[in-house]
Amino acid sequence: MNRYAIVMLLTCGRAPLVIIASICSLLNLFHPALLWVVAAVSIMALSALTDLFDGYYARKWNVTSRLGALADPLMDKVFYAVTLPIATFITMYNEDTSHALVLLLLDVVSMLRDQWVSFLRSVGSEYNADVRANWSGKLRTIIGFPAIVIIHLQVGLETLRLHHDAFESLVTIPRAEIFAIEGVLIAVTLISAISYTRRYLPYLRQAAKHG
Repeated sequence: MNRYAIVMLLTCGRAPLVIIASICSLLNLFHPALLWVVAAVSIMALSALTDLFDGYYARKWNVTSRLGALADPLMDKVFYAVTLPIATFITMYNEDTSHALVLLLLDVVSMLRDQWVSFLRSVGSEYNADVRANWSGKLRTIIGFPAIVIIHLQVGLETLRLHHDAFESLVTIPRAEIFAIEGVLIAVTLISAISYTRRYLPYLRQAAKHG
């Protein structure tokens, strides 16, 4: 396998890994066991780490490509699109309505941001704009991926506490800390949307011209 294929495997491997991790989170909901929590969090963390290593090796081996630049943000979107709705569903199943509402807000803001940035990139590509992630996208990833791993750890432990007698006294992550993490992630997501809008505004203006 050549170096370019390895980098692309790291990039595209993020999606199946996060899907497997999310399935483990769901299995813990219907068949509570510490094993599912550990598996979900470990595989999700591994999925998140692929974002670090694919970029590192692409630059180190000088195998960057336009396809890789487009695939990387797509895999990031898959990460959010899979993990956040499942965390919201689990929280609703556990009848924690207030937390579910916060997660729902995070999910909606994340989805809208991703759709908007995809639209901006498609407009920019018509004018040969640089479609690689900017600083705000990277910041969102640096904060967002670990935050979502922590969120799934919290909902997994809470599921064990609520639905498994052996874990009735299990200590979970304090709600205030979880809400703070989710609040920061919402803020960073909004900042990222604004940053990308400013970056692609000249191309939007060009595309808006008529006649």
